[in-house]
Amino acid sequence: MTIKKIDIEKHDVAKTVLNIQLASYKIEAEIIGYDGIPPLHDTIKSLQHCGESFYGFYLDDELCGAISFKMKKNIMDIHRLVVHPDQFRKGIASKLLTYIYDLDNIEGIVVSTATLNTPAIKFYEKHGFHKEKEEKINEQLSLSFFRKEKK
Repeated sequence: MTIKKIDIEKHDVAKTVLNIQLASYKIEAEIIGYDGIPPLHDTIKSLQHCGESFYGFYLDDELCGAISFKMKKNIMDIHRLVVHPDQFRKGIASKLLTYIYDLDNIEGIVVSTATLNTPAIKFYEKHGFHKEKEEKINEQLSLSFFRKEKK
């Protein structure tokens, strides 16, 4: 098992991340009953130009999950946390989250997820995040916003 920074601008890397992302967010879409979530409409090119920092979780040189974020001052804004469905319930998301939490110069982390995505909400709450607000995006989608301060 290895977690390392990955270069999303490389075509093959972006393609692999996109395949995991699509498989992962397809499950979320089924959970919330809405397939209009933006990550399902990403392309290799949109990932390559998203401006996010990516870290990947590898098992035997195979990418199994990834997390991405942007920094706003010293607050980390997580944009995606994806694990291939074949690797669900193996602690990969927790390991990725813990890894980035330990990076330097971070005062806190913010993240959002679909309000109906109960597994994700439980995951973030289990990791010490607290809900700040909820926002209705459209008739089918509401997002819940979470924050965790670094101690």
